Amino acid sequence: MQIEVLNIKGKGTGRSVELPDDIFGIEPNNHVIYLAVKQYLAAQRQGTHKVKTRAEVKGASRKLHKQKGTGGSRKGNIRNPLYKGGGTIFGPKPHDYDFKLNKKVKDLAKISALSHKAKDSAIVIVEDIVLDAPKTKTAADILKNLKVNDKKSMFVLAVPNDNVEMSLRNIDTVLSVILNDINTYDIVNADVLVLTEGAAKIFTEEEQAVEA
Repeated sequence: MQIEVLNIKGKGTGRSVELPDDIFGIEPNNHVIYLAVKQYLAAQRQGTHKVKTRAEVKGASRKLHKQKGTGGSRKGNIRNPLYKGGGTIFGPKPHDYDFKLNKKVKDLAKISALSHKAKDSAIVIVEDIVLDAPKTKTAADILKNLKVNDKKSMFVLAVPNDNVEMSLRNIDTVLSVILNDINTYDIVNADVLVLTEGAAKIFTEEEQAVEA
């Protein structure tokens, strides 16, 4: 898949990057995407929910009345779950919601998500950006020039770049990530994928390394 590289003004540079078909051109597997997104969201849950059992609520431990001879039902103490203020039966306890996914499944999900973006023509490649200092307005102007300022975008850098990352982080519609840190959920959640030229070339270099 050949995509033209744009400059920060949104104009063509005359260069292009060939994105490998085995990453951006496969038939997407929607089920593994679902599993990867489900795992990501499950891992975000804190799982700190907790209720008190009858052993943990306040209240006297004495029996309310004798077992027999009252004409009423048998009762324990005031902490009985049947009474207001009593303990909770089978309530939630702190636990981890995360679950394991095979690495091959996670990789396939990521590739499938990238292929979806390629099929939807939702990938933009921009030349590597160099900023002398963090400037949100400069970053906003670049996004506007690339015509992605009104979309939820994922801006992918090849390597950490503090000035660029700090310039983008105040823009609500943009998520700035390093290529090694991208995940299926963030790809799916973005309307458009903006790759720096350096990040885009890494895909090609990795494919060539595998073929070699």
